[in-house]
Order: sequence, then structure tokens, then C-alpha cells
Amino acid sequence: MLWVKAFHLIAVVCWFAALFYLPRLFVYHVDATDAVSRDRFCIMERRLYRGIATPSMIATIALGIWLISYNGNYYLKAGWLHAKLFFVLLLIGYHHLCGAYVRQFAANTVSKSGRYFRVFNELPVIALIAIVILAVVKPF
Repeated sequence: MLWVKAFHLIAVVCWFAALFYLPRLFVYHVDATDAVSRDRFCIMERRLYRGIATPSMIATIALGIWLISYNGNYYLKAGWLHAKLFFVLLLIGYHHLCGAYVRQFAANTVSKSGRYFRVFNELPVIALIAIVILAVVKPF
């Protein structure tokens, strides 16, 4: 089971890396003024979202379900896990919102500013802090 936990943590790290970097690309993309740069950002965003973020999210969820199913009686009663899963659901929503922005940038229909994406970029940090504290400290 330690191997499953190790690969779950690796998938989480990869997913968060993508969720931290993708909105930063959005900031640079929205500020880009030439077509070559905008096209390059579209390619980078699409590859990061499809090639790293989404597979990492799927692996994180699948391995997390595997870990929960291993000792389901304990985990299903653990309040800290319910709170952690709430933040994971928020992250999944954030992930899909990033996908919507990738598509909007590709269609050149983004109406958000660089300032918006700078704030948007910080949101997964809150989830990361909450998830790590809940998983390590298990406060309830």
C-alpha cells in the first residue's frame, strides 16, 4: 500500500505543478501582443493541460480512491477526510475552469485581464495548504 501512496503523492505534486503553472501562462498569454507569442502560448497551455494536468488529476483521483478503499471503514468516518475531499472537489472544478480558459484562449475569446489571472493563479495555494494540513494533522 505504500507504493500506492507514493504514486498518489507523485500524481498530486504533478497536478499541483500544472495548476500553478497553467494560470501563470494565462497571465503571459493575455499580456502578449504579437500573434507568434499568442500561438506559442496556446500550444503550451494545451499541452500542459492535456499532457500533464489532466492525466495527473486522473491518477490522483484513482489512486486516492484506491487508498480510501483499502481501509474504507476508517476513512469514511474520518471528518478530516471529508473536509479534504471537499477541497479536492474544488480543485477538480478549478482544473475544469482552467480547461475552459485554455479553450477560450485557443478561440481568442478570453475577456479576463492579466490582473484577474494573477489572482486566479493563487487559488490552488489555498487548497494545497488546507489539504496538506488536513492530511497530516488530521484535526478532526
